[in-house]
Amino acid sequence: WLLRVVLFCFLDGQAQVLLKQTDVSVTRGQTKTAWIDCVAEGISDFKSAYIHWYRQIPPKAPERVLYIGSGLALYDDDSYRNKYTSSKKGTNVCTFSVEDINSNDEGTYYCKFYFVAVSLFCSFPPIINPDELISSPASSEILQKRHENQIMYVCLIEKFYPEVIRVTWADEADKEVTDNIVKGDVWKPTNGDKYSIGSWLTVPAENKDKNYYCKYEHESQQRSLSTQGIYYMLKIQFYMLL
Repeated sequence: WLLRVVLFCFLDGQAQVLLKQTDVSVTRGQTKTAWIDCVAEGISDFKSAYIHWYRQIPPKAPERVLYIGSGLALYDDDSYRNKYTSSKKGTNVCTFSVEDINSNDEGTYYCKFYFVAVSLFCSFPPIINPDELISSPASSEILQKRHENQIMYVCLIEKFYPEVIRVTWADEADKEVTDNIVKGDVWKPTNGDKYSIGSWLTVPAENKDKNYYCKYEHESQQRSLSTQGIYYMLKIQFYMLL
């Protein structure tokens, strides 16, 4: 069995506090321990701030496991003491650990500070050796299509495992691009065991000389792909298909 922890960050528009993760995913085997870091930005007195950890085991509603301030963690149920622990590191990191992982731990875990929260989804595929499971993408490329006054870039990342991956776009100044982005869902062929994903960026045709980057973070590796140098190669391919 395998524990895979995936973290998603949500930021309230009125909040000055951001909670985020250090890794896109964490893989552990059965009976192992998983450590999850919740990184806080914008909390002036982090040492004394109360950080709450919740879990949701379907079909039950979310329940708080513990919370921690300046001292030791305080548990909502004494039965959690041998299963979960939490501590603070440095000036802005709160760590939560799940001991002796098994299939009953599957669910969603939340790190919370008031109305700002990070959710952590945990699942357990039937794999004996997690080291044999992690597979970096077999291929990754950016395709281009021009239509009237727009250019569409398609970032295609294929055949990776586990399915947890973060894909973003950035401009020449390495600033994240959030407008005109379509993020596809991760998919797996019916006869395959690896996953793929696509992400689309649409820009005005006058930006054809600007460079954009498709960045992905996977447990196996991180990579950045450039849109420069792909146009003529794809143009030849299109002609050959006509």
